[in-house]
Amino acid sequence: MAEKNTDQEFVEHIVKSLVNYPDDVAVERKIDEMGVLLTLKVNPADMALVIGRNGSTARAIRTLVWIIGLRNHARVNFRIEEPEGSSHFRNSRSTMKRDEMDPERSREGSQRASASYGMESVVDELKASE
Repeated sequence: MAEKNTDQEFVEHIVKSLVNYPDDVAVERKIDEMGVLLTLKVNPADMALVIGRNGSTARAIRTLVWIIGLRNHARVNFRIEEPEGSSHFRNSRSTMKRDEMDPERSREGSQRASASYGMESVVDELKASE
């Protein structure tokens, strides 16, 4: 069995605590000239839990992975692979209305653009959940 790195173990631990099928969670780690890429694979039934409402959970995991990369002087990216049978991404950009594609025009997009998702807010949320 290959040795797991801190960033890979961290993502695996976080995601396994979120999903209903923790045995189906797999995190693959690849290194190239662009940095480290962590690819997450989960059970199709768990996609909504991993992505969260408006992508908030996935965004939080990405932020935490980015912070771990900074501490280790590496550029770490995070990708969620859509499993077979998943229906989460059925509403692709090609089927969206023009207003939904432009975040400045949509109400939710305007709220997201004005909200700050910095490292401090993520750390505060983690402290509050303890």
